[in-house]
Amino acid sequence: MFIVLILAIYGLIFGSFINALVWRLKTKKNYVKARSQCPDCGHRLAAKDLVPVFSWLLLGGRCRYCKKTISVQYPLVELATALVFTLSYTFWPASFDSVAQKALFLSWLGVSVGLMALLIYDLKWMMLPNKLIYPTLTLAVAGNLIYLLLADDKMSFFLNWAGSVAVASGLFWILFMASKGKWIGYGDVRLGLITGTILHSPRGSFLMIFLASLLGTFFVLPSLLRGGRKLTARLPYGPFLIVSAWICLLFGKSLLDWYLNSLRI
Repeated sequence: MFIVLILAIYGLIFGSFINALVWRLKTKKNYVKARSQCPDCGHRLAAKDLVPVFSWLLLGGRCRYCKKTISVQYPLVELATALVFTLSYTFWPASFDSVAQKALFLSWLGVSVGLMALLIYDLKWMMLPNKLIYPTLTLAVAGNLIYLLLADDKMSFFLNWAGSVAVASGLFWILFMASKGKWIGYGDVRLGLITGTILHSPRGSFLMIFLASLLGTFFVLPSLLRGGRKLTARLPYGPFLIVSAWICLLFGKSLLDWYLNSLRI
């Protein structure tokens, strides 16, 4: 319980960092040295304005200085990141007895921060920037390499990792090349390098793509039926892949076992 509480606190803190990071990348500010400020009036925020979730609640969702509404995105991202951190620990698909698994888990926490930033950025501006893709990919690869150095099942892990990336990124690369970028963006090809690396399972990557397509269909279908969206309208696919990758990482084996068992009935 203590570890879950600590992870929840760190999740809130990193969620606040994600909000600042996404805004600074979009406005081309230095995301290391820039100070937090109101996006409307530009007033520099004090420490009391930056307490995750609680500052937003105490201020009634408004800026202390200009009184304009602060988007609910900010507390939602903070809470979502805390949820990812705590559920990842609670439902991690392996025991933490080995140093190798601990390394994978710690790298995943770092990767999840990058993925959350990518999710928000793609939702808002339909883009997966390389300044988020490559650092996140580096963290994912580093975690896998540490696992390879410490674990006993090196060859099996490496082959599954390679197959997972071939599915998660390779299939999108084929679609990108076949359509000359009309069906899917190259950002999704790069994103597949990350998701394939963290899943390190070809079956898991196939399941991720299936779930992402399913989620996308459920999201779009109501607006299509109401006539509010056309079939040709663009839709950011990255957020669905990221959510599906998170589901597959924690629950993929259970989902696949359930599906295969249902086929035997």
